[in-house]
Amino acid sequence: MRAIVHSQTGPASVLRLEDRPIPEPDAGEVRVRIAVSGVNPTDWKSRSGTTSELAFPEVTPNQDGAGVVDAVGPGVPDLAVGDRVWTYMSAAQRPTGTAQEYTVLPAERVVVLPEGTSFDVGASLGVPAMTAHRALTIDEDGPDRLAPGTLAGRTVLVAGGAGAVGHAAIQLARWAGATVISTISGPEKAALATAAGAHHTVNYREGGAADRIREIAPDGVHTIVEVALGANVDLDLAVLATRGTIAAYADDGGPSVTIPLRPSMGLNARFQFVLLYTIGATALGAAAEDITLALRDGALPVGEEHGLPVHRYPLAETAAAHTAVQDGALGKVLIDVG
Repeated sequence: MRAIVHSQTGPASVLRLEDRPIPEPDAGEVRVRIAVSGVNPTDWKSRSGTTSELAFPEVTPNQDGAGVVDAVGPGVPDLAVGDRVWTYMSAAQRPTGTAQEYTVLPAERVVVLPEGTSFDVGASLGVPAMTAHRALTIDEDGPDRLAPGTLAGRTVLVAGGAGAVGHAAIQLARWAGATVISTISGPEKAALATAAGAHHTVNYREGGAADRIREIAPDGVHTIVEVALGANVDLDLAVLATRGTIAAYADDGGPSVTIPLRPSMGLNARFQFVLLYTIGATALGAAAEDITLALRDGALPVGEEHGLPVHRYPLAETAAAHTAVQDGALGKVLIDVG
């Protein structure tokens, strides 16, 4: 089979296309014939050595993907050959991700796609949608699961609604009944956040952003899905409701943050830091189940008309796909594998 591999960390040029044997699943595992592989910032950061050292002599990158189950190991009751599926954390503590024609995974990291859901949508879930789900379900006064109506009467602020996690957070929050506000940096990103389902957009680069958010949510916002806490903490605290939560999932605002103590205490604010790889099996399972419900309702589409432009690359150009994500491509980068 064709596989993208690298044997050292570094720039995208360390990635190379090789021929490798088709792997066989062991007990509790399934083999998936990958149709589409999704690329996330975590993939290039891992490949480059920014977040971790190379854990195996050879690694195939990419955490997310979608395809068809084509072999099932012993002890897997809920998946069958022919099932259309999406995968998550495919390369976490494992040497082989989804940038290859076949990958073997623990059965719990493979989820059946509802009928009518495309492989493009499946490959766009994983890291973004599960991160967004976690961010939306850890508020003190909010729900710990998502379904239609569970966020009714609540206001969610999504920072960076044009990014993949922000896009998924808007879609899930809207599906669950929240009023959704997104901060954006200009008209193009405002259009994308609106297409994703945001009820309101506010340009954080213009003066008076906090006042405009307060006009929409006079009592404050209940949950903030935050991509750049270091840059946005003062704005966040200015608009946060009492007992509200700021769920920070990235460090786009810089590697450190100074949290104003007295305003945070006065609000009984909760700062929740979100990293998919350490949230635990219970939260991962809940996210997979709730995301599947949202998929059945058609709530997580991708494409420019839905607020997330798609950029496609063939498997042989995986290095270019990684570079596109690293350079800040607006939308979702997908690799056609099958």
